Amino acid sequence: QVQLMESGGGKVQPGGSLSLSCVYDETIFTPYRLAWYRQTPGNQREFVADIMSDGPRNYANFVKGRFTVSRDRAQSTLYLQMNGLKPEDTATYYCNGVFVDSEGKRTTIWGQGTQVPVTY
Repeated sequence: QVQLMESGGGKVQPGGSLSLSCVYDETIFTPYRLAWYRQTPGNQREFVADIMSDGPRNYANFVKGRFTVSRDRAQSTLYLQMNGLKPEDTATYYCNGVFVDSEGKRTTIWGQGTQVPVTY
């Protein structure tokens, strides 16, 4: 079973920057898609950004130009660099991955989430 482990969350002031990391295990399963989502209390989880196995990246409109998703294949780590943070970016951020096994079966995995409060 693949596991995702996020880190890097914490309090940051408006206008500040923060980098989130998500380590995954790809010794058995190959990542097809890696993504970041976020959720605030009482709301549905929403898409933030993703990166496909062949490279293309996608961003939600509300983070374009401020957030950057990247991946270090050698370290099996997904990153989310967040700049120009706003109070409305306050949320619990989740790492998400779609992994493919040797038989081509896809499995979706979620991390446990890391909190990012943007406040003074």
